[in-house]
Amino acid sequence: MTVNNKLKTEHTDLHIDEDTGFKISSDFERFNQINDMFSRAFWDDSVRTKLSDAFFDSHRVQPKGKKAPGFRQKDFALRNAAWAISDTFSNRGAENGTREGFQSWMECEAEIADEKLHIENVQEYTIEFKQIAKLFGADLIGITALDKRWHYSKRVDTREFIPVSNELPGNYSHVIVMGHAMDKDLVDTYPSALASSAAGFEYSHEAAIVTQLTTYIRSLGYEALGSMNDTALVVPYAIQAGLGEYGRNQMVITPEFGPRVRFSKIFTNMPLTHDKPVNIGITKYCTQCDKCAVACPPKALPLGPPSTERLNQSTIKGVKKWSADCEKCFGYWTKIKTDCAICMRVCPFNRDFETLSGKLFMLLVDSPLQFLALWWEKKKGIAKRAKPDMWWQSLLK
Repeated sequence: MTVNNKLKTEHTDLHIDEDTGFKISSDFERFNQINDMFSRAFWDDSVRTKLSDAFFDSHRVQPKGKKAPGFRQKDFALRNAAWAISDTFSNRGAENGTREGFQSWMECEAEIADEKLHIENVQEYTIEFKQIAKLFGADLIGITALDKRWHYSKRVDTREFIPVSNELPGNYSHVIVMGHAMDKDLVDTYPSALASSAAGFEYSHEAAIVTQLTTYIRSLGYEALGSMNDTALVVPYAIQAGLGEYGRNQMVITPEFGPRVRFSKIFTNMPLTHDKPVNIGITKYCTQCDKCAVACPPKALPLGPPSTERLNQSTIKGVKKWSADCEKCFGYWTKIKTDCAICMRVCPFNRDFETLSGKLFMLLVDSPLQFLALWWEKKKGIAKRAKPDMWWQSLLK
């Protein structure tokens, strides 16, 4: 449970692993982003295929629809349009080998103001700041201390797909983590090109929200560096910031939206108070539930308990957790030419928590009667995929 290296001492809260339930072994190593599946798909011949090239190309060219519902021209058109802002933003630094938001942090054109805003009451200001973040469009927001263990040891130069330095250009102490909720009706149609627009919409929203909020912080005289999937692993940061718990499906499961959340982050030195990790029984529930693993077409998700086993080079070393076989997962994506989030769709926490049944389910999860929530879901069975054509028809009502 202890990491005996410099990285541990660089973290300001030495009890954070106890609060989150993270189990880190002495052979822990920071993850090199060159080994994530989306990077390997460009340089690793064991991963890169004609199918993987076609998968990426399908986001850049005019869509060629199929006859299958969810994969028709309109479905691909909506998906690509949803991703358009994020894709345009990420291509800004292509000539420098920086794919912003995915393989490199997000550059901000706003200068840092010479005069710093005087923050007299940090606790009150943090409340105010969170409301500003929600005004810009964040659905969830949590704040935690910088923890270099989760920062990539190297980032990726996308010109030649080689590892380069990931040292941040600034002096940061806090990480602002924001959650962006995905549309449930779209998520319920996974796997489909139509469903992928739910992810695309939020990545495009992230690009705007992070840019706006980073500009706001810098205009107050403090350093701020925006980030989406780049620079550091967002899942442990989101858990440390109190936004949810870790699930068998590798996702942060939130009390508000279940697993239907994308996360972004901002590194800053602006004075802010930290949030505490939550423990409301979600991870405990996942130890007894295997719906996501059973429903996974390529069988990429684990059925057993958390483990330190490294399935391949895309698994981080020295962290005891549920780990997916990313090679199997991405291989399935390339076959259907769009992302698959069946594990998100069938998750028992993929529900509307504003309804009476949703509220009752969460009450049971966070109680000694959790077994009733498990019984309830077992009786219901694995949720069926919503028909994509019905989603389109719903627009006419």
